[in-house]
Amino acid sequence: MLNLAQNVVHKVASSVQHVEEEILGLFTMTDNKIMDLIYATHVHADETFDDDSLFIIVENILKRATQIVDKVVQGSQVHVENIEEQTPKPNFSVPLCTLKQIGCELSCKAPGEDVAHKTTLSILNKLSTYSWEAKSVLALAAFAMEYGDFWLLAQLQHTDHLAKSVGILKRVPILTKPADLHKRRQAILELNNLIKATLQVIEIFDQFDKLSAYDPKDIPGLSIAMDHIPVDVYWSILTIVACSTKLTILSSDEPDKPHDLSPYSQKIHYILNKLKIQLIVCRRQLEEAETYRKLRKMVQTPTEVMEVFKALTFTKDKPQPLIDGSTNKTVNIEVLRRKNIFLFISTLEITEEDISIVKPIYEGTRKDDRYKIVWIPVVEQWTIELQKKFETLRSKMPWFTIQSISPTVGIKFIKEQWHFKGKPTVVVMNPQGKVENPNALHLIRLWGMRAFPFDKAADENLSKELTWIGPVVNNIDPIIQTWIKEEKYIFFYGGHDNEWIQQFTKRATTLANDPVIKDSKIKIEIFCIGKSGKGGEDHGIIGRFWSGIESLFFTKVHKQVDPVTQEIQKLLSYKNESGWAVLSKGSTVVTAGHGLTILRVLEDFEKWKEVAREKGFEFTFKEYHNRVIQSVRHCCRLDIPSATGKTPEIMKCPECPRTMEMFISYKCCHIDGPAAGHH
Repeated sequence: MLNLAQNVVHKVASSVQHVEEEILGLFTMTDNKIMDLIYATHVHADETFDDDSLFIIVENILKRATQIVDKVVQGSQVHVENIEEQTPKPNFSVPLCTLKQIGCELSCKAPGEDVAHKTTLSILNKLSTYSWEAKSVLALAAFAMEYGDFWLLAQLQHTDHLAKSVGILKRVPILTKPADLHKRRQAILELNNLIKATLQVIEIFDQFDKLSAYDPKDIPGLSIAMDHIPVDVYWSILTIVACSTKLTILSSDEPDKPHDLSPYSQKIHYILNKLKIQLIVCRRQLEEAETYRKLRKMVQTPTEVMEVFKALTFTKDKPQPLIDGSTNKTVNIEVLRRKNIFLFISTLEITEEDISIVKPIYEGTRKDDRYKIVWIPVVEQWTIELQKKFETLRSKMPWFTIQSISPTVGIKFIKEQWHFKGKPTVVVMNPQGKVENPNALHLIRLWGMRAFPFDKAADENLSKELTWIGPVVNNIDPIIQTWIKEEKYIFFYGGHDNEWIQQFTKRATTLANDPVIKDSKIKIEIFCIGKSGKGGEDHGIIGRFWSGIESLFFTKVHKQVDPVTQEIQKLLSYKNESGWAVLSKGSTVVTAGHGLTILRVLEDFEKWKEVAREKGFEFTFKEYHNRVIQSVRHCCRLDIPSATGKTPEIMKCPECPRTMEMFISYKCCHIDGPAAGHH
């Protein structure tokens, strides 16, 4: 018996403790706890109910009722706003019985957080089949019937006998007597302001609901707000319950009965501010998404190039002026109207060499007003240090510079549509805003003004050139230009294995000095890429050489494969091998080879030199090299820098008919400059 009594006492104590914890912890309850409680009341969302029409009616009531309260309590001090009358749909049917049921839940409740909480759950149970937004609108509508009725009677009681009598039944005179009104002034205004805030919160629910009709990808912030709506609905209904109780107390014989609205007010204002920020973010995201689509359409449809430029910068206000690098002054964006524009796009991680590639284009077009160069610095988040770096780089560019670009529109567009991945690029646009070349920097680096105006036609013409090695090596050493002019045979070679380089140098020198070669009046020169006279490596020359080869590759990679393209792909595939070599006559490439195969050809010279005397050096060298390739199999690896424009999805092997496998690799050369950034 004693144990039984102890168990009963323990259970009662636990129950009391649980209730006390619930009461004490209402405003410290976690969102997850609230979610668990309210989802137990939710069956499904009936989307057929027209909560928009009901909200229009509720808004009409509460805006006028709260204005009457402000006028009655504050008199002439209050600013009266014109309230625009909104009209619900003509066939809207008010769910009167449901509103009266909720009204019964709201009526004459005792003050206290525990009562408010339980009443809120009871209302949610009654509205289990409605959407979360509709639940809040219905609860507010039930309260609006009472609050609107109360203050309508307060306004009419002095002029209408019926209103006076009904007002007495609703205890309107108790609250509106001048003496009582003055005494309860602060409490009435607090209640009125809380009703206004709750109305705003529920109005924002409706705004979010309307935004949900758009593509979720356009408004990524919407899902965060929508996921939290059920909890916010709970707090808005809880606040409505508290407001109803406060109205009952204020019009009772015990107007001083404690029922503090400040915790509810703090909570609802916190939610209101949070929702306002989320709504601003969502609308901004939607606007950016629509501007992005507009920008895509502009580029695809002939329009004014300046309008494309405006959309790229995404400024609703007056577009920021450009900075003219030649005068260091700002100029109106109008200077770009009806012009051919070269957009030099880069991060702030560019070198003076990158800038120097564009300078000859500036010099070649500066006197022709039809062409303008504009630098677009791609910076996601500006800092003081980045601003300083920007100013330093800008001072080295004599062309125009854009001052800012939207990360969510302009930068996104540049990355997704023009495949910008960090390496500098030049986008060529004609006066109608059409992109003539999504990356002309490869052409510019190789051919300079010879490729002007860097459009598709110029690209196509130059891609047919067989003399492709010339533009790559011309700036490495003046002696090369002399050899090319004299139409000499030249071995360009290099690699990571010094022993292979020494062997190749020895064999190539022997070949060049052989009597058969001399007697045939064949002149052969050799040039090791990136090796200084002291045997060290010049990373700058190596970097420039491979940058040139990569540029050649990217000018051809998306075109039909031809023998020239294959030779370029072959050479690029040897970049990270122990050795490689290219044989050219002047600037026309004869063949490119892997270190193993090309060295074998030189080692076997005695086997084919007599054939070379009969059939010619060039033909025999190439034929013998092809035979060696068939006997010496090695894996062909093609490393394409992912940061340089659009990379091909499929790549055919340059040495056999198969499709190459795709791998992803990462590389760092631990140095700055051209050699570091090319993979």
